[in-house]
Amino acid sequence: MVGPVLLLVAGLLAAPPRAELSVMTWNVCAGTNSACPLYRAGALELAQSIGGYAIKNGPPDVIFLQEFCTGAAGTLELWLEQRTGRNWTIGSWGLTSHDGTPYACHPDRLGRPRGAQSIAVAVAGDAATFEAHPLPAPPWYVTRAVLCATVPARKVRACGTHLSSGRADDDRQPGAPYRTRQIRRLLEIAAEPGYRTILGGDLNVAPPDSGYGSAAGRRAVAPLYRAYQECDQRGTRRTGRWTREGKKLDYLFAPKGTVRSCRVGRDVTLSDHKPVHVKVAP
Repeated sequence: MVGPVLLLVAGLLAAPPRAELSVMTWNVCAGTNSACPLYRAGALELAQSIGGYAIKNGPPDVIFLQEFCTGAAGTLELWLEQRTGRNWTIGSWGLTSHDGTPYACHPDRLGRPRGAQSIAVAVAGDAATFEAHPLPAPPWYVTRAVLCATVPARKVRACGTHLSSGRADDDRQPGAPYRTRQIRRLLEIAAEPGYRTILGGDLNVAPPDSGYGSAAGRRAVAPLYRAYQECDQRGTRRTGRWTREGKKLDYLFAPKGTVRSCRVGRDVTLSDHKPVHVKVAP
């Protein structure tokens, strides 16, 4: 009887099998761009618009958001819980201006404050801890960071970010120096031994083999392709479908060989960016 008993105990102590993971990233353009529909949207409207889209084809397990507003995080969390029947936890990190003041979302249509423009990571079902890691950023513009959620029950580390742009008031120097350093640091932060790492967001660079955007930006993102598989990568070509005005700026990276499907929400008109969805194998 010793053998069967030991086998039973071993089976009870074994870790549960890892499940497929669904992740979405979306720059929702809610904070300061008056050309976007969610500009000046109140917390409930943001929750309904973002959450409604997210669960339209089955809610993801993890959501990365950019150009979100810190004041709407609690409302979105509650909205997702009520509509999906799952527990949700949202971590949010607000940008600051070069002088240290919050980089505020414009008030809603009734003049109410909405907090700071932010990046956010939402996690469904399991307990998660959140860590914000500052990134090197131009001292004359806004701060940048990576926000990571660690989910021990699923052995997942999910890191979302919004990198500097190549605009004249941001990463304006030749060679995309800040984005190059930001991506290098992102790689360091996201790695966690024994965990599946999923990382992405609005990286503000074009894919290496896309043939558009700055050559420096294309070089900057190449290390991510060496370490991971990008959601919309086509074979050996490091490119994918456009996500903003004819260019791909939004990415989801997963361990190589684990991407089961990738979808770009090209019908979405609530933002100037298109959301990207990936399903990752266990």
